[in-house]
Amino acid sequence: MAMKLDAVVPFGRSLDEYTHMFDLTSAELSQPILGVGDGPASFNAEATQKGAKITSIDPIYTFSGDEILQRFNAVVDDIIHQVKATSENYVWTYHQSPEHLRQNREQAIQKFLTDYELGQQDDRYQAQELPKLNFADGTFALALCSHFLFLYSAHYDLAFHQDSIREMLRVSHEVRIFPLLTLMLERSPYLDDITSIFQTEGYCVEIVRVPYELQKGGNEMLSVRNPQ
Repeated sequence: MAMKLDAVVPFGRSLDEYTHMFDLTSAELSQPILGVGDGPASFNAEATQKGAKITSIDPIYTFSGDEILQRFNAVVDDIIHQVKATSENYVWTYHQSPEHLRQNREQAIQKFLTDYELGQQDDRYQAQELPKLNFADGTFALALCSHFLFLYSAHYDLAFHQDSIREMLRVSHEVRIFPLLTLMLERSPYLDDITSIFQTEGYCVEIVRVPYELQKGGNEMLSVRNPQ
């Protein structure tokens, strides 16, 4: 089924946000990284400028930069209005206010758009989606899944989460997922089952507190590592 852009909220995050959300070290950023569901993040653009090897996947990459920007402009006012109306549910430290959050999202998408066409030519932005990826086994050191798995627990079931994590583990040594909360600001109902399933299969599973929090209580990531 073709993706419909009007069902998407194309908000992207910066390299600095990724570094904090996934507790990335400079050594880790020097290894091949897969960004899953990156959308219009500037993570790839900024990291590539620093010599990193980042591949971003998202079904949104079937659309042009102009189309993605049009969708962003169509939803940003409403999203920020909702954030302002529920500002008590957010932690205003990294982002100092709803206005600052909006400014950061606007900066991220502009940096993304500047890099998007060249990045597509270099295969750094690929229109792929979970739970099946078109990469060889062990292509990446890390697979980072930002604001998709667990966040949309009401839309994707446990089997989808399990299959998606297993597929990311096939193509990378370690999977990191952030945040662990749902859109309702509750810990995902799948987290305990996912932890148990992959621990039983011999993977190294850890919940790690990270130096980033926007959703109140959303300051943890899940790390799942291949044991070898």
